[in-house]
Amino acid sequence: MSVPKTLDIPDCVYVSRIASERALHAAHISRAKDRRGSILLIPGWTGSKEDFTPLHPLLVSQGFDVVSYDQRGQFESPGGPNDDYSLAGFADDAMAVAKAAFRSGPLHVLGHSFGGLVAQQLAILHADRLTSISLVCTGPGALGDSDTRPLQRISNAIGKLPLAQIHDMRDQGVKHPAQITAFLARRFNSNSPDSLKAMTQHLLDAPDEVDRVAATGLPVFVARGETDDAWPHAAQAEMAERLGTEIIILPSAAHSPGVEAPEELVEALLPFLNAHTKPL
Repeated sequence: MSVPKTLDIPDCVYVSRIASERALHAAHISRAKDRRGSILLIPGWTGSKEDFTPLHPLLVSQGFDVVSYDQRGQFESPGGPNDDYSLAGFADDAMAVAKAAFRSGPLHVLGHSFGGLVAQQLAILHADRLTSISLVCTGPGALGDSDTRPLQRISNAIGKLPLAQIHDMRDQGVKHPAQITAFLARRFNSNSPDSLKAMTQHLLDAPDEVDRVAATGLPVFVARGETDDAWPHAAQAEMAERLGTEIIILPSAAHSPGVEAPEELVEALLPFLNAHTKPL
């Protein structure tokens, strides 16, 4: 769960909704004055568009239109019990958001944590529409169950217990400023239980798709925080190697660089974006 340091919205960010051909998504949108490309930011499990808000001014100042959004059934994006919550479905949603939000030109995609699994599916299904993908604090497949992340217990509880009760159990003993505490509770409790359960299950059993991503030939950027506590560090490094690159370590970040070390993340990411952004 990414924990924003502030809920302030930068001047360049429009808080809006994107009506795609597949769904309606809450979004943060920034438009570059001299646009040379676009980047779609896909949040992780129990996350939201706010996980990337600090990145917007840093990226838009470099000529990129930027959209971060809530995935189907996540926070302020609606989701129903009969919706498509497969990884392919989330990837098709991402492509639909990009088509609705961006004009022609280079399209980069960055996925964080669970969003990285969605980004990999997006690359497999829609490689011809993408310029690059970036994978941040994510892995080659399922995260799996552990004592520190009891995902199976959470999955079993969703639909049986109120989300507010599940959130209180997860957040017990963690101290944040009052405004952030209220936001985290509102965000978690606003999720569609069907969407949240599906995402949780994907983290438990998603297949390793790295070889299929590599076969697309798309350029890939891989990074993690130095103290990232989700996918094993060795697994992330091996994923990067299989994708033909090396993992970049962000010294000031843990699992959520977008809010923990946004300047550090963008500084590491920009050479990659610049190398793969042709002039319009």
